[in-house]
Amino acid sequence: MFEVLIVKTGALGDVVRTTALLPGLHRRHADARVSWLTAPGAVDLVRLHPQVAAVIPFGAAGEHARLAERRWDWVISLDDEQALCELASSLQCAKLSGAHLDERGARVYTRDVAPWFDMGLLSVLGKVRADELKLQNTRSHPEILCSMLGLEFGKPRLEFEPRHAEFAQHFAQRTQLHARGPVIGVNTGAGGRWRSKMLSVERTVELVERLNSALEGAVTFVLFGGADERERNARIAGVLAGRVRLVDAGVDNALLEYAALVDLCDLMITSDSLGLHVALARNVRTVVFFAPTSAAEIELYGLGEKVVSTAPDYCSYKPDADTSSLTPERIAQAALRQLPARTGSRT
Repeated sequence: MFEVLIVKTGALGDVVRTTALLPGLHRRHADARVSWLTAPGAVDLVRLHPQVAAVIPFGAAGEHARLAERRWDWVISLDDEQALCELASSLQCAKLSGAHLDERGARVYTRDVAPWFDMGLLSVLGKVRADELKLQNTRSHPEILCSMLGLEFGKPRLEFEPRHAEFAQHFAQRTQLHARGPVIGVNTGAGGRWRSKMLSVERTVELVERLNSALEGAVTFVLFGGADERERNARIAGVLAGRVRLVDAGVDNALLEYAALVDLCDLMITSDSLGLHVALARNVRTVVFFAPTSAAEIELYGLGEKVVSTAPDYCSYKPDADTSSLTPERIAQAALRQLPARTGSRT
């Protein structure tokens, strides 16, 4: 048995997209047994993956000691937080790839993962050069991740249980979701931190109305979001009430309930957020827009289209980046191009 530990917490969407390394890992090591350490709130995103044998919530009582007792063939440490670097450094392993502590206790990373960490906050090249590399980069996150680890390029995967599928089907039946044309998910918020990842309420309303007009009302929209979008989504739903056929999916769904609801859609329109990564992992066609973050880092796997800011501060990672070029017209045109492309087959 080839024992592998993946250390990946961070943003929920990042956890989902990192599952892209699993197919190549298992092709390279047919006898791999993969354990995944992640944040407690992200456990559901990997616990049902058929190529993950065990999921370990970071900080669980006694888990650090149990991990340290084992001998790992490969530890892949993909987070640069102090506590996680300490953990990676404390483990017995034949090979370590990723962030850890050096003999002085400073956070460092192994050279094999430089293509990714050189563009991050831990970069040995300094922040200015790291930002330049991030802007110049043309490779997607899974392409970089898999190539630097010597793995074949893979695709993320997210599974849910029958009870989650039943939850979604009851939602679809209750709302008569498929009674009129295609179903378009609208996930244009991005939580509280990244205001410039969002489409404004006004532009979201205009986008929905443009699509509704182009499709002559033969369409149903599903409004998605998390707890931070409660008030925002209520405003969007209130403005559009009676003008389009819109169903509010709510903002309190558990992660796998959310994934099952996304699975009902023919197309997802989303910011660079969890909604994007869930949709791709569930093979839902996606239109995603970018302003402060890198469009190049996102791999769409032939499942959609990117709408990218043309402002000078594109990919600046500024919370107030200019989003004015992300117009409802551009996003609607991309969505209309993607709708006919759906085959109805998801594997």
